[in-house]
Parts: sequence; structure tokens; C-alpha cells
Amino acid sequence: MKVVLFLLLSILSLAQERIVTLSPAINEIVFALGAGSKVVGNTQYCTYPKTSQSVPKVGGYFSPSLEKILALKPSIVIMQQNNRKLGQRLEKLGIKTKVIQIDRLPHIQKAITELSTLLHKEREAKGIVSDINHALDDIKGIVKDKKILMVIGHNTSLVKQIFVVGQNLYLDDIINASGNTNALHSTRKGQPILNQENIIATNPDIVILLAHSMHQKGLTEYDLKEPWRELPINAGKTNNIYIIDKEYSGIPSDRLVLFLRDFKKILEHVKNR
Repeated sequence: MKVVLFLLLSILSLAQERIVTLSPAINEIVFALGAGSKVVGNTQYCTYPKTSQSVPKVGGYFSPSLEKILALKPSIVIMQQNNRKLGQRLEKLGIKTKVIQIDRLPHIQKAITELSTLLHKEREAKGIVSDINHALDDIKGIVKDKKILMVIGHNTSLVKQIFVVGQNLYLDDIINASGNTNALHSTRKGQPILNQENIIATNPDIVILLAHSMHQKGLTEYDLKEPWRELPINAGKTNNIYIIDKEYSGIPSDRLVLFLRDFKKILEHVKNR
């Protein structure tokens, strides 16, 4: 009887939830867990899944509007650490908040589990985390001890600032999980910025360009790859320069599985050259 009562209360609690998500990653995880119908607000950058595009917007990732959030009468607002101060203001106003960290690979898996408990979607979370773990197993040992440089953005010239993946991001964890190393070693908290001389000094064996907006910007693979081919680096000499042009390449959500599959294809291509 107690078990039945607990289940009924859990179902009732979820039915009454009004969720606001303040980042694309959080929004995607909530939808993947099967609680998307409870999302009453998100940011202008929350475009996946498609149904989330019609959800009322509360502003941007770094500048959500307190007034717009309050107008939606949420039962909980889920955010990342960059919105912690906003979370404190919401708590003072009696709005429940949940701050999650998803910078590193273990954080993502933990966040999925924590949100599943909050939303009573534990079974769904187990499947998502299992898929991520299987995808991680699949990238191991395809090639080993290669220096991999992941570049963020759409650089058609390497004279300008070049944003790359450092040691404080889940993408670095993925490189290490594959049996390879990040070409760049940095203790910088934010993402490192390199110039052409820095890149030549790191001499990566593989360069992966994360360019999810290349088509919207009217750029071709040639536009992005050619500057790298001209550099005196191993990746340029062996033509091991690759592009991942999918939106999910920069979003640490359940769609990490898709990124891992793309990464696996790159490693297999390097192996079979």
C-alpha cells in the first residue's frame, strides 16, 4: 500500500511540474528523459528537439530574463553554474532551482542521473547512460597515442584567434578515453586561444574542426580545411584534418552518443589511411 501511494504521489508531482531550462544541454536531457511536456520555458538557443522551439523563450544562455521566468510560474528552474546568481535570486523569491555541472564527461552522466531522480525518470536515464558508455567503449584503441587538436569555430584564416579544446572540457575526456591525447596542455579555466605559431608548436597528428554553423555561414569544407593543410604540422602533411558540422558537437547532452559515433568514424579513417 505504501509503495502504491508513493508511486501515485510521484506521478502527481511530475504532472504538476512546470520546468524552465536555461541551457540547450539541460533542455535536451529533460526532453530525452521523457519530461519535455513539462517544459514551459527555455532559452532562444534551445532548438532541439524541434518541439522545444515552440516553448516560450526567457532570453539567452547568458542573459535569461528574471521577469519572463517568473511570468511562467515555474515549479523548478534547471540551470548550469553560469546562472547561479540568478538561481539565488529565484530561491529568495520561493522558486525551486537545480544547478547542474556538465563541463566534464563524468558530470554529464551524473547530471542525467540526477535529473532523472528529480523527474522520476530513472529507467530512461539508465538507458541513456548505458548508450553513452557503450559508445565510449567503441572508440577505444582504434588508433593510439595520437595528438588530437579539436578546434571550435569557423576559422578561414589562422592569423586570427583560434579557440581550441583544453583540459577542462568533456571533449578532452573523450580524446583521452579513445587512447589518444589532447595536443594542447593547458590549465586555463576557459577554452584556450591559440595563434598560428602555437599550433605549429603543438604539432597535432589529427585536427578536428567543430564547425556546426559552417553551412549557415556559406562555408565549404575546402574553406575550413585548406588553411590547416598549409601548416607544417603532422595533420597537414598526412591530410588528417576533419570536420564535424553537427549542432550537437558543442552540446553536452544525451546526444553525446552521436558525437562519439562521428569521432569513431574519424579514428577509423585515420587507421585505414
